[in-house]
Parts: sequence; structure tokens; C-alpha cells
Amino acid sequence: MTTLYRPTDAVQLLKPVLRFPRVLSGNGVARIPFSTSHAPKATTNTTSSSSHPPPPPRRSVTIANDTGSVRWSDLSMGEKAARTTQQSANLIVVVIGVALTGTVGYFLFSDVFSTSSKTAYFNRATSRVRQSPACTAVLGPSDQISAFGEASWSRWARNRFIASSTETDKWGTEHMRFKFYVEGPLNQGVVHVHLTRRPSQTDYEYAMLAVDVKGHQRIWLENADSRKDSKVAPKFFGARWW
Repeated sequence: MTTLYRPTDAVQLLKPVLRFPRVLSGNGVARIPFSTSHAPKATTNTTSSSSHPPPPPRRSVTIANDTGSVRWSDLSMGEKAARTTQQSANLIVVVIGVALTGTVGYFLFSDVFSTSSKTAYFNRATSRVRQSPACTAVLGPSDQISAFGEASWSRWARNRFIASSTETDKWGTEHMRFKFYVEGPLNQGVVHVHLTRRPSQTDYEYAMLAVDVKGHQRIWLENADSRKDSKVAPKFFGARWW
């Protein structure tokens, strides 16, 4: 016996499966809700701990390897002591360098660039010799007269040293004495210089400037030493005033 297929029976069987919630519209007509949104999916943190490895251990800070890159708050007590020691040593080196530079600068200025230095008076005495007609007569033309210090085995080094002495007498007068050599196309000579500076004076003045050339009499360019009043300071009311 064959069974007849009825569509209504199939619909009745599928009703529990195809059941949708119905929403009443404003006019009372039921409609099936429709949405294009998808249900949210639970997300999981897929970032593995291996993508951010822990930083390597920091090297211990010592006096020799401290570069200042590590913050002070991150240093241990021993490392803070090492940094303090290193910075103190650097400060001492800087202070010593500044002191040495100042000392060298002072002596360089006082011996070379100062107007009252030995080098300055050496240059002035040389000019006096070159401008003297008596000196050029026995030495040669002034532009060919050279002046230099103590003779040495090296001709290049002979004008680096000038024999000199400085002293102060019992009246407070400073005495500077030095000698150097002059040479021209005709002869060679020795220049003797004696300078004095009293307490009331700021610059030296010539007490004696003479040139000795072998075979000739001494040439006097300054000879204040021959005056009696230049040797001893005069007295006023029983006291010497310079």
C-alpha cells in the first residue's frame, strides 16, 4: 500500500526547527528579525612570552668601565662609590691641568711677551747695537748684524739661552745683568748689559751697555755705573727713600 506525500505534513515536521522569534511591528504585523552582524568571538592573547625576552643582566659598574650611562638610582652602594672615586679623580686631573697651564702661561708671558722681560730688553739692546755708528764700523752693516745667546756645539741652539742674573741690593734696587753675542760680516763681539730698577720705578733703566770686540776698545753705549750717585741711594733725614 503506497503512502501519499503531503507537503503540509512536511511543514508540520519542520516547524520546531525553523521556529524564529517574531517581533511585532508598529502596525501589529509580525516580522522575523534580521541582522548582518556576527556574534562576537572570544579572542585569546596569542602573543607569546618569547617575543619580549628579558633584558640581559647589567654589567657591574667599576672605576675602569663606568661611562655614566647607568642612572645613579640604579647603582649599588659599591658602584656609587666607584663612580664617585672616578669623578673625583677626573676633577683632580682637570684642576692640575688648569694649574699647569696657568703656570706655563705666566712664565711664558713674564719671560717672552712682557715689556719688562729679559727677552724684551735683549731685543732693545740689540737694536741699540745695530743703530750705533761705532758698532757698525767694527761689526759691519746693521742689517747684517745678528745677536744670539751662549755659544753651543749646535748653531741652531745657540740663540736659545742668554746668560743672566737678577738680584736686589740692600736699598731695594733690582739689578738685572746679562750678556749676549753679536756677529757681523767684519767681526764678532760680546754685549754686556746692566739694568737697574728702583722701588719707585716700574721699568728698568740702563746702568751699563757696552760692546767688546777683539782688537778694539770697548764701545760704551750706556755708562751710568760711572756716576757716583748711581751706586748708592742718597739719604734724606738719615734714611734712603728708594
